Amino acid sequence: MGEIYQKFLKESAKKAFDLEHRYKINYNIGKYNEAVLKGKKQFRDIELARKRAAFLKHRIINNLEKYLIEFAANFEKNGGKIIWAQDTDEATHEILALLHKNNAKQVVKSKSMTTEEIELNEVLEQNNIEIVETDLGEYIVQIAGEKPYHIVTPAMHKSRDDIAQLFHEKFNTPRESSPEELTNYVREKLRKKFVNADIGITGGNFLIADIGAVCITENEGNGLMSTAFPKIHIAVVGIEKLIPSLKDMDLFWPLLASYGTGQYITVYNSIFSGPRKEGEIDGPEEMYLVLLENNRSEILKHEKQRNALTCIRCGACLNACPVYKNIGGHTYNNTYSGPIGSVISPHLKGMQDYKHLSFASSLCGSCTEVCPVKIPLHEMLLDNRNESVKLGYSKLGEKISISSMNTFLSKRKRMDMFSPKLKNIGMQLIF
Repeated sequence: MGEIYQKFLKESAKKAFDLEHRYKINYNIGKYNEAVLKGKKQFRDIELARKRAAFLKHRIINNLEKYLIEFAANFEKNGGKIIWAQDTDEATHEILALLHKNNAKQVVKSKSMTTEEIELNEVLEQNNIEIVETDLGEYIVQIAGEKPYHIVTPAMHKSRDDIAQLFHEKFNTPRESSPEELTNYVREKLRKKFVNADIGITGGNFLIADIGAVCITENEGNGLMSTAFPKIHIAVVGIEKLIPSLKDMDLFWPLLASYGTGQYITVYNSIFSGPRKEGEIDGPEEMYLVLLENNRSEILKHEKQRNALTCIRCGACLNACPVYKNIGGHTYNNTYSGPIGSVISPHLKGMQDYKHLSFASSLCGSCTEVCPVKIPLHEMLLDNRNESVKLGYSKLGEKISISSMNTFLSKRKRMDMFSPKLKNIGMQLIF
C-alpha cells in the first residue's frame, strides 16, 4: 500500500474520533445549511436554474477548444496577455519570471484554489518573495501554517476561540478579542500590504468567452483591492472555468452564491477584461492570465468523468458528504477535498496514488443531490473505482476475495454446500 494511502488511513481514523473537531464542523455546516435554504428561495424554479446551468457548462466542456480560442482572442483584444501553462512547473516558472522581470518583492493574493493547486505560496516564499493572503479565512490558515480546509471556507475547522488564540500567539493581540476586533486588526494590517504591493494575484470564478473577461465573486473586496493598487495583475485560472456569454452571469452568480454561502448574491462581483485603458484612472497597467491545463485533459478523455469539469466550486458537495463531515478537509491531503476532489484528483494527480479517495465514500448520493450543476458525483466515484481495478491497481487480497465471491455466489449449488451458520462465519472471515 502506498505512502499517501497509509497517511490517509491514519489521519482519517484519528479525525473520525475527534469529537471536538466533529462538533466544530457540524456546527459550521449546520449554519451553512440554514443559510442555503434561504438563499435558494430567490429562485422561482431552482430545478430549471440547475438544468440551465448544467446545460451551459456541459456545452462548454464538450466544445472546450472552440470557447478557449474565442476567449483568448477577445481577452488579447482587450490588452490582456495569456500564458498557456501545461502543468504546475510551467505555471510557477512563468509567474516567477514575471515577478523577477518586474523586481517584485511583495505580492498580495486573493482567495484562489487554483494557486493552491500549483502551491504558488511555497514557490514564491522559496524565492524570497513575500506573498500575503488577503481573504480573512486564507490569511488565518496561512499564518497557522496550514492548507485550506474547505473550497469555500478555508478556516471552517477553527472556532472563534481557536482564531483568537492563534492571533494572540502570532501578533500578541488580547486573548479575549472578539471576531470584529480581529477582523479590524487584519484589515488595518492588510491595507498597507495592498498599497505597497508590486503585483496582485487572483484566481477567477468564471471566464466569459464572448467578451474575454475574468470574473471574481467575493464578500470582502480583497480581490478587488488586489487588482486596484498593484501595477500588474496576474490571474491564475483553470481552462474549464469558461462560460459562453456575459448574459449567463445572471444565472451563475446567484447560483454560486446560493449554494456556496446561502446568499442571494455575494457582496463584490468584479469583471476584469484587461489592463487599464487610456483615460481610465484606476486598475493595473498590465494584466496577465495564466490558463492552467495541469492534467485536465486526462479528465476530458473520459466521456463520463468529463462532466466533473463543469464544477463551479461552490463546496455544496463537501457540506453534504457524511465522510467529509467526519474526517475533515485536511485528511484528503489534496487541494480539492470532498466528493468533487475524490472524483477529479485521481485523474489530476495519478490514479495509482489517489484511487483510494474514490473508495472513501458511502455512495449515499447526497453530493449529487445538492450539486447546482447536476454532476452525478456518486456515479463518477463508481466509474473511478472501476477504472482503478481495470488498470490493475487493486490489492492482491481484494482480487482474491472478489474472485472467490464471484465463484461462490454465481451458482446456487455452491452456496447450498454449506449451512447458513457456516456461510455467515465464512462471510465474516473473508469480508
